[in-house]
Amino acid sequence: MQIWLTVGAVALLAVIGFGIVFALRLERPWLQPIAIARAVLQLAILTVILNGVISNAGWVAVFLAVMIIAATWVVIRRLQLRMVTGVVIAAVIAVASAVPATVVFVTGAVDFTPRYVLAVGGIIIGNGMTVSTLMGRSLAASFGTNRDEIEGWLALGATPRQASRRVVRLAASTALIPSTDQTRTTGIVTLPGAFVGAIFAGASVVQAAEFQMLVLASILVAGALSVACLTWIFGAPRVIPDDGRLVVLA
Repeated sequence: MQIWLTVGAVALLAVIGFGIVFALRLERPWLQPIAIARAVLQLAILTVILNGVISNAGWVAVFLAVMIIAATWVVIRRLQLRMVTGVVIAAVIAVASAVPATVVFVTGAVDFTPRYVLAVGGIIIGNGMTVSTLMGRSLAASFGTNRDEIEGWLALGATPRQASRRVVRLAASTALIPSTDQTRTTGIVTLPGAFVGAIFAGASVVQAAEFQMLVLASILVAGALSVACLTWIFGAPRVIPDDGRLVVLA
């Protein structure tokens, strides 16, 4: 019976969200209800899959690889990148996620078991995707609005990276704001999902807090690594593209 109450509440929230966005005449008001519907479907599939995956190291590795591919696809679509750039973006997300996760498990702060690898890896990959998208969109927009400044520096003899330095730094800083604010306001403004989920799973409040601290620190490191990689990859354009797309090592 509980599942139908949940579905009903989610459906009602989707309708309310659609009504608000439609009333404001925002673009594509159906995107939010579709996103909720997709989340329901994907979580249902995930629930079925995880019953056979969560304790198997091999399947956990496969599942994390699929998550990286899916995250890469989202970034490519959001930034309107060419498909050949997918390998580069996938590498950025994978490296940015692997470094903090390795620290967490090598130090012994979290047990190195398939269950925890999936939980920690999944959270970090998702946030790496978000930071990459935010920086890419901010960077593409900033290149367009600051075209004259960049081309002026180039005309004065600056290298492409020097000419774009201010714009790139601003985009990187902007991309890190959500994860930084989330960390700063944890326990005051928000109760993070990992903390609440750990408590619901039976962990003590102290254990849940420890796990959440590790997750937040890992997210910040993954975000910093993501913007560092994207700075190196996209931060030195010799010519600002007219179509607003980012160019790899142009």
